[in-house]
Order: sequence, then C-alpha cells, then structure tokens
Amino acid sequence: MRCGLTVPPLVHPPLHWQGGALSFDRPRLLGIVNATPDSFSDGGEHPGPDGLVRHALRLVDAGADMIDVGGESTRPGAAAIPEATQVHRVVPVIRGIRAHSRVPISVDTTRAGVAAAALDAGADVVNDVSAGLDDDRMFALISERRAAVILMHRRVAPSEDRFSSSYAGPALGGDPVLVVRSWLVERMQAAMAAGVPRSAIAVDPGLGFGKSVSENLQIMGRAGEFITIGAAVLVGASRKSFVGSITGVASPRGRMAGSVAAAVAMYLAGVRFFRVHDVEPHVEALRMAAALDGAR
Repeated sequence: MRCGLTVPPLVHPPLHWQGGALSFDRPRLLGIVNATPDSFSDGGEHPGPDGLVRHALRLVDAGADMIDVGGESTRPGAAAIPEATQVHRVVPVIRGIRAHSRVPISVDTTRAGVAAAALDAGADVVNDVSAGLDDDRMFALISERRAAVILMHRRVAPSEDRFSSSYAGPALGGDPVLVVRSWLVERMQAAMAAGVPRSAIAVDPGLGFGKSVSENLQIMGRAGEFITIGAAVLVGASRKSFVGSITGVASPRGRMAGSVAAAVAMYLAGVRFFRVHDVEPHVEALRMAAALDGAR
C-alpha cells in the first residue's frame, strides 16, 4: 500500500521491555546523545559524562520520550570502536541519566558486551544498527535480559559506507521499500527465533545507511508500509546528508527545518517514533500535525 497525506488505518504497536513500555498513541521522540568525539553533527559538543547527562536531561525536559546513548560513531567512514572504549563512554552517562530520571534509555551499539554493561547501568533497550549481524550473542542477551531491541537496516558497515549524496544511482538493487522491508522481516524472525518477543522489537529502515538520496525519499514517502511488519517503526532523518542534499544546507546543524519536515511527512504516512537531535522543534511540529490529523 502506498500512503498519501492521510494516516493509514494501521495499528502502530507499542514497544515492550521488562518493567516498561512505550505506546504510540501520539508521536514519540528518541533523543540522541552521542558520547563520541567524531559523530557527524555533534561530536564532542557535550564533553565528559556530566556534560552529556545534562544534555540528555535537557532533551527530556524538551519532550524526549526516550534517550539513545551511543559510544561509537556510525557515520560513513567511521572505524569500529573496541567494546571496552564504548563501555567507558556510555556507562557513566547511562548511570547519570538514570540517577536523575526514569526516562527509558536505549544504548546504540552492535556489541553484546556493550549492551550487557549498558543494561546493567540502567538501559532498557538496545539500538543495534547491524540488526544482530555484528555479534551473534546479541539476540540471546536481549532475550535473557528481557530487554527491547531496535533492528536497523544497513547495506554495508559504516567503515564501507558513503554519504547518500555520493551515490550516483540506486544502491539497493530494487524497490527500496520492498528490499528493506523484506530484510527487516528476516532479522525480526531471527530475533524471535532466539526468544525475543515480537512486542519487544522495533524496526528502523535505516535512512541514510547505504542508500542514495532518491532511495531515502522513496522510503520516507512510503514509510507507512513498514508498519505492516507488525512491530514498532522507528525512523531517523535528523540532520542527515540526504536532507542537506535536498535543502541545500551543507552544515548538519543547519538542517533542522528539513529534518522536521521529513518527520512530519513520515508522521502523515503513519510513523509514530522518531530519532532526533533537535527535540523541541520536532515536538512542536508533530503536535501540530497530530492536531490537524485529529481535526480531519
């Protein structure tokens, strides 16, 4: 089904983990906290655990429904970071957030050792951009710990990737929505086979990860088709290079308006879960979009 400007009559299921859940009766925002010096848009902007905790709490005050803490950059060309370094970066931040807030926390990692340390520190969800392919221990850990997991599509590892604007033509080799949707269904089935309940799984089409500008646009325009997978759907267009290619804004920090517009369009396609840097403008825009949809 191709979605236009009306919200399709599809159920966006809640995301569950031990002791908690996130419902999607309204738009929900996953606020980004990068505990990395080399992230593409804000690396090193909030130095030290205390600075990152303060930033996270500001995002919560602005309306973030969950906080995503990552210790390894996944920008194109980024090298893999050892588990011990990731743990050193994310655990103090997660502990600090948890000491001041009961907000749900996800850890952005592809390594089971990092995920385990983060869950011990107070995280609830694992945001795995490899969808369990980088570490075959990941799904067993999530099942055992009764955590939730976000499974993201990527075509290649970050070290082999390029910014979307550098792809001269299609990168996925077929209808991008069907290719990505089929891949996500396979990874969801693999997680469920390892004991992870469907209700504890969210899927992310991975905007920008190994995809051309045109493919990203097609995925955004038809984002509602991912809801038919039967899992919560997370999308993340915030500040990405394809947004800059379309709007003509070179600086990632200057891409807020384009990022917000992308989120509103995907909301109208049926998506309710958004990973963002700039929480407050997304809250305002999505609140207006929800009110207009309710009026219709």
